[in-house]
Amino acid sequence: MRVLVADDEKLLADTIAVGLRRAAMAVDVAYEGGQAIEKIQVNRYDVAVLDRDMPGGTGDDVCRWIAERQLTTRVLLLTAAVGVYDRVEGLSLGADDYLTKPFAFAELVARVQALARRTAPALPPVLERDGVVVDIATRTASRDGRALELTNKEFGVLHALMRAQGQAVSTEDLLEQVWDEHADPFSNVVRVTVSTLRRKLGEPPVVQTVPRAGYRIGLD
Repeated sequence: MRVLVADDEKLLADTIAVGLRRAAMAVDVAYEGGQAIEKIQVNRYDVAVLDRDMPGGTGDDVCRWIAERQLTTRVLLLTAAVGVYDRVEGLSLGADDYLTKPFAFAELVARVQALARRTAPALPPVLERDGVVVDIATRTASRDGRALELTNKEFGVLHALMRAQGQAVSTEDLLEQVWDEHADPFSNVVRVTVSTLRRKLGEPPVVQTVPRAGYRIGLD
């Protein structure tokens, strides 16, 4: 999944981004509302984590902008305000969820994952295909009962391929879903990651290259 984190507290925003990346998410960061809107205009995000009190356009402004355009991006608002009125006001703007500061990071990750599941057709928490099993909740993967030691990017690619249920996923889509805005679209990072993923999955090869279309997972 791809996530935008927008908060004018740079240390907090960067810390959240690092933690979400460790959970195999592609994360971009903005430090003010206007910058967040610029990024949303360029990239498709599954979830936007927005601080309500940013300069240059508040999180409320960004949330309202998303809602008015009926984008599929889900919004999680962050705020130090704890009153019921504040929560109701935030949700009335079109936000999908609300989290007060300070918060437990594990809860933030769980809420982002839950919101991301609402941007696409529902899938079971455990995906299986041709002996490959991916457990989204525990971020574990195995093949024929053998546990796989995957990096965050390898897990992200495998997850994207498993979600596609045997359909081809283009290099461009993998780059957008698994990496972030700093990834070089002309690099071979996707090909290299797929190559190491294939090696770890073992024989027979289960990740297939589809000419002019990308990659798919399956033995048939």
